[in-house]
Amino acid sequence: MTGTTEITTSGGPEGRSIGSIVRYVLFAVSAVMMAVTLYMVFFWVPTELNLGVSQRIFYFHVPLGWLGMLSIMVVAVASIMHLITGKAKWDDMAYSTAELGVLFATLILVTGSIWARGDLGWWWTWDAKLTTTLVLWFIYVGYLMVRAYSPKGSQGARYGSVVALIGAVDAPIIYMATVWWRTAHPELNVGPVANEGDSIGSSKIYITLLVSTLMFTTLYIYMLIERYSMRRTEAALDEVHQIFN
Repeated sequence: MTGTTEITTSGGPEGRSIGSIVRYVLFAVSAVMMAVTLYMVFFWVPTELNLGVSQRIFYFHVPLGWLGMLSIMVVAVASIMHLITGKAKWDDMAYSTAELGVLFATLILVTGSIWARGDLGWWWTWDAKLTTTLVLWFIYVGYLMVRAYSPKGSQGARYGSVVALIGAVDAPIIYMATVWWRTAHPELNVGPVANEGDSIGSSKIYITLLVSTLMFTTLYIYMLIERYSMRRTEAALDEVHQIFN
C-alpha cells in the first residue's frame, strides 16, 4: 500500500492549543465551583424547615435532573443534524452526549430515591415524574445498546436517531409532570419569597441552587468536550484500522 494516513482531531497545532486551554479553564472553574457549592450546601445554606437535613440533596438532584433532560435533547438535535448533513462529527456528538446522559439519568434516580427515603420513607413509588424519568433512563440505555449492536456507520446512527427522538418527546413530559399530574415532587415555581425564613422559598436556598446548577453545567460541558474529543480520536483510529486491514 502506498501513501500515508494522517490522524487529526482538531484544526492544527493552534486549534489544539486553544482547545487545551479551554479544557483547562473549564476544569479549573468546575473544581473551584464544586468547592464553593459544597461549602454553601453543608455550611452556608440553612436547613429547610419542613424537609429537614434530607433536603440538602435537592442541590444535587435538581441540577442532575436538568442536565439529564438537556442531554437527550442534545442527542436528538445532533442525530438530526447527522441525518441532514451526513457528517460524522454530529454522530460523535450524539453518542458522546448519550454516554453522559445515561450517567446523569442514573444519578437522578439514585439521588431522588435517597431523598424520598429520608423525607417520605420510601425508596420508590410509581409517581408520574419518577416513572417518566425511569423511561428516560431506559431510552439512554436503549440508544447505547442500539449503537453497540447495530451495523457500524450511518445505518447504526439512523437506528439510534429514532431512539433519541423518542427521548426528546419524553423530556418535556418529565418537566411538566408536576403540572399535568399529582406527584410527590414540589411544583416548578421554586424561587426566593420574601419573609420565608428557612423554608424552600428562602433566598439562600435559591442562591445555593443557582450556584449548584451553574457548577454542574460547567462540569457537564467540560466532560462533554473531553468525551467528544476522545470519540473523534477513536473514530480516526477505526478508520486507520479499516485501511490497513
